Order: sequence, then C-alpha cells, then structure tokens
Amino acid sequence: MITPFDENYELDEEGLRENIRSQIEGGIDRIVPVGTTGECATLSHEEHKRVVEIAIDTAGGEVPVIAGTGSNSTREALRLTRHAAEAGADAAMLVTPYYNKPTQRGLYEHYKKIAQEVDIPQIIYNVPSRTGRNIDPETLVSLSEFENIVGVKEAIGDLQQIMYLVENTGEDFNVLSGDDHLTLPMLSLGAVGVISVASNIVPGEISKLVHSYLEGDTKTAMEQHYEFLPLFRSLFLETNPGPVKAAMGILDRPAGKPRLPLVEVTEETKNQLREVLSNLAITPE
Repeated sequence: MITPFDENYELDEEGLRENIRSQIEGGIDRIVPVGTTGECATLSHEEHKRVVEIAIDTAGGEVPVIAGTGSNSTREALRLTRHAAEAGADAAMLVTPYYNKPTQRGLYEHYKKIAQEVDIPQIIYNVPSRTGRNIDPETLVSLSEFENIVGVKEAIGDLQQIMYLVENTGEDFNVLSGDDHLTLPMLSLGAVGVISVASNIVPGEISKLVHSYLEGDTKTAMEQHYEFLPLFRSLFLETNPGPVKAAMGILDRPAGKPRLPLVEVTEETKNQLREVLSNLAITPE
C-alpha cells in the first residue's frame, strides 16, 4: 500500500481508508501497509503506528494485515513489531537492516532476536538494491527454522537464490516475489505469491495472475503477465513510490506527492504513465 498525503504532506487518513477498501473490493488477499511503497522511511514513529492501526481497523478482519515493522535498529524494529502485534496485525514484514551493513551473523541475530521476542508471524524482506546487503540464502534457510519466521519477500532478482530457498526450506516457509515483473518466473520456481506495487493500481489483475498460476491455469497467468508488463516497468521509471503515486493521481485516487527527499516524477514520466494506463484501459473510477 502507498501512504497517501494531503497537499501539506500530512497523512491523508480518509484517503488511506478509501484505498484499503478499494484493494479489498478488488480482490487482494492481504494488506501490506508501511513497506517501501508506503514511504516508511519518511514517516514518524507515531505516523507509522497510526497507518498500521488504520489498516487493521479498515480491513476489519476481511483480509489479514501484514505490517511493515523493519528498521536498521533491532530495538526500533522490536518496538514496531510489538506495536503491530498489540494492535492486531496478522503478521509483520521486516526489511533487512540498512546503512549499517551488518554481517550475515548480525543479520541472523537481528531476526532471531525479534522472532524470539514477538510471537507474531514474520516475513523477512530482502531488497539489497536499497539496503546494501543481501541476506545470503544459507542465512535465510537457518532463519526459516524459527516457527514464526514464515517467509521472505525476495527482491534480489537472482533466480538461483530463489531456487536454493525453495529447495532447502520446508513447505511452511513462503517465498514471495518482491518485483511484479518477476512474479511469474518466481511462481514457476516455487514462490507462492507477490507483495506487489502494481496492485495499488490493479489489485484484481495481480490477484488473477497469481491465483491462475497456483490453480494450474498457467496460460491465463502468462497472459496476465505480458498484458501488464508495461505497467510493471512504468512503475519503476523513477524511484518507487513516485511513479505509482503519480499513476494513482492520474486515476483520481488518494495519493498525493511523495515526501522529501523523494520528489514528484517528471512530466515525461507522467506522460508515459498516462499512455500505459490508457493502453490498458485503466481509467478514473
């Protein structure tokens, strides 16, 4: 989920509720607030917690809520994960600690500490392009032995790593795509879903792609993949979530501009987004 802001860059609470209701009506399986796309890095802790609370309240048990609770500080990640659990989130997603570049042993101890301290199911989020650190597959396999570490959102783009994880973890450990354009290839290797940026725009279509594949209809899944591949690409013309917020603005959905240091996308990018949306017949509701 994006985090919508008003014209003063403050949290648009009613806009967030509207987007969540739209996602649920669109057929998604779960809500994921305050991840990368939700601009967690520029939210205050109070705002972060408020977004999680709004998501839980608005979802109302219709779909599970997976709250982003990661940090480069283990103590901070613990506080956010405890809050998510106490607020009623169904699971937490924790990005790899960024900037301070922990060793693999440090990464293991970080996730071990949180898993032991908070009972809520936890998904590791591996995105080396943003954090500066890959969680080695061997480290992930070791972490999968904790009962409440239930999966990984992989945004590494290395299919060898995906195959290693699927091959060396049990059925209770879920490998999820973190890149819309790699969802279909990853499903073919044993992944079971995607935590998607594009679902902010087309929740039903992303759900259809994944469910079609998992139900054995690979033809429909492939058709969905190639039909929406131009959208997947266009949402990364500039740094996420700039393009997805711009696309939602074009569609008259609550979004606003990203907070500094991120900036609104260029007019050239907006024009490309308009063209892609038009070609896919995605119009304001």
